[in-house]
Amino acid sequence: MRRFLDNLYGAAGLLAGLCTIGVLVSVLAAIIARQLSFNIPGTDAYAGYFMAAAGFLALSSTFKHGEHIRVTLLLNSLNPAGSRRLDIFALAVGCLLAAAFAFFSVKLTYDSWLFNDISTSNDATPLWIPQTTMAVGTILFFIALVDELVRRSRGVAAATSQQTHE
Repeated sequence: MRRFLDNLYGAAGLLAGLCTIGVLVSVLAAIIARQLSFNIPGTDAYAGYFMAAAGFLALSSTFKHGEHIRVTLLLNSLNPAGSRRLDIFALAVGCLLAAAFAFFSVKLTYDSWLFNDISTSNDATPLWIPQTTMAVGTILFFIALVDELVRRSRGVAAATSQQTHE
């Protein structure tokens, strides 16, 4: 199970990287088209879709690599037992918030598909397509938080960005 989850987070990170390349390609296509005096409809919208997809798909991978910003001043001032309890509490609250975020992201995507909601820009993309990456990213982030909550509850130390790069 551990290897499956780590591969899942890694795959999401890889997709986020590919989406970042998608932003680059979209912007470059718009710049080149402008220099050659023609327009490629939707390049701005697609750059935005790729950027949002990259951000949401990277959530679980960056979290599991200890790259999310954490304020550890309070945790470091407590004894190890108190620090562990507070960390577990924070992860539990994070799980609840991520579950709500994932639920409403999936609901938004489903509603967009159900009502055939399309982009108002000239690309007229069905919005459920780019919203799917948000839903998948938030679900994976929720899974990563639950995974970390279970690991911390079992006494496994948190990964820091220093440990993951060694």
